[in-house]
Amino acid sequence: MLQFVVAPCIGLFFVLSSVSTQTAVKPGSWELLVANGGVSAMHMITTFKNTVVMFDRTDYGPSQLRLPNGYCRDDPNDEALTHDCWAHSIEYNIATNNLRPLMVMTDTWCSSGAFASNGTLFSTGGFNDGAEAVRSFVPCHNSVCDWNEGGSSPLKENRWYASNQILPDNRIIVVGGRRAFSYEFVPGGQSYTLPFLSQTNIPNVENNLYPFLHLSFDGNLFIFANKDSILFDYRTNSVVKTFPRMPGGPRNYPSSGSSAMLPLSASDGFQRIEILICGGAADNGYTSANAGNFLDALQSCGRIVITEASPDWTMENMPAPRVMGDMLILPNGEILIINGAEKGTAGWEIARNPALAPYLYRPSALAGQRFTVLAASTIPRLYHSTANVLPDGRIFVGGSNPHVGYVLSGVTFPTELRLEAYSPYYLDESYSTSRPTIVSLSTDFVSYGTRFTVQFSVSNYVANNIQFNIYSPPFTTHAYSMNQRLLMLSSTSPKRVRGIYVAIVTAPPSSVAAPPGYYTLFVVNNGIPSVANWIHLS
Repeated sequence: MLQFVVAPCIGLFFVLSSVSTQTAVKPGSWELLVANGGVSAMHMITTFKNTVVMFDRTDYGPSQLRLPNGYCRDDPNDEALTHDCWAHSIEYNIATNNLRPLMVMTDTWCSSGAFASNGTLFSTGGFNDGAEAVRSFVPCHNSVCDWNEGGSSPLKENRWYASNQILPDNRIIVVGGRRAFSYEFVPGGQSYTLPFLSQTNIPNVENNLYPFLHLSFDGNLFIFANKDSILFDYRTNSVVKTFPRMPGGPRNYPSSGSSAMLPLSASDGFQRIEILICGGAADNGYTSANAGNFLDALQSCGRIVITEASPDWTMENMPAPRVMGDMLILPNGEILIINGAEKGTAGWEIARNPALAPYLYRPSALAGQRFTVLAASTIPRLYHSTANVLPDGRIFVGGSNPHVGYVLSGVTFPTELRLEAYSPYYLDESYSTSRPTIVSLSTDFVSYGTRFTVQFSVSNYVANNIQFNIYSPPFTTHAYSMNQRLLMLSSTSPKRVRGIYVAIVTAPPSSVAAPPGYYTLFVVNNGIPSVANWIHLS
């Protein structure tokens, strides 16, 4: 492997925002990866071992994939099968396109999750005997790892439809859930009342479940529920700031809009925090849908810079209404909105008009020019569908089950077991000469505030348009990607040495800017990203 010594004689260069607006958008393409995954992907997360872990709920009854080696789960509390020999979780290997069954014991229905700093996945809450469960999964290369449900203390309250956020101190905060107007920590030992959750709850509808959580630059937590939002100091159990109400209808489950924190940039010390929320449902959308009247979903999006002195919402419209859309940050800092429906809400069989075409959203483009409609899938992805960004830049898509149990035929929208990948425009062959390849990193284990060397090759190098972006893979369920975070790092201007470009990149300054853990590192050339390398930040 080539090694270079780079003289520290050139200054840092900063990425101000997503610069890929110079690159033309193409529709992208779809590929069926697995015709029958056996388990519908209600929850999804990509691990640093280049696998994707998915699971649904244990009380669906039989899935379409048996547990291996004659294993069965005996649970007298299960509401479907007390003796259950079917898998309800799977692991997908990205490189081999193979999957294997995993064995989860307690009910994971509408649970939440997050990675700890060492890459261990913690799944929290759920339903029935899983409502207070804390499960762990340690990713592995050798296909022997599985769920562990005996190594952590249980939650203090039932957490069904709660949200998680990894914190700078490596604790995971678990917020809300059905009839749980509180928060707690993993590891923890106490539950704390959060009146904001009861204040945003609509009786018999809710519209504040799976609240949107985003960690701000000061360590406080932005919490959005229904139409309202606060900046919350979980260390002192106090509200720091109350933000203006977002115009339009409700945005959280079961009205299920989606949210992302726009990319953070080294150009301002990662201190400008802007939140994007799109879609949702009308105020009476849930009750109307349950009565058979499927109203249009919300078409509006809102952006708010929560770090401004007097923040307020700036509104714009998507090309069409959407509810239950998954919002993902792409490697180049653009936003993808994928999956969902144009009418109705989340819930059992109460959505119509599948939203088959993803939208690309370019945050730095002019208002009115930010959205592009992309190539449509042929597979409806409604309630309980999911999507993740893979290290190679593709979008892994699964799930959709609006039924109580697996219903594979005789209905308009059957339980969906197919797994597919959407390839965004930047993977188009016409951009192959602009696509960087990471040759080496000086280290995979990066400390806060340190500098490390990135070597990469690219045929069509575009000077002054190179990004070094790190991305925290999210836990995705119910149209919300928890813990998703992309940071645009500062670097020296790349220098070419014997055909290889070399740059010195500076890591984020602290665990507040980027909580500890595994991140994918992408080199982006004029909006075209490389395949990622994993780094561990601590």
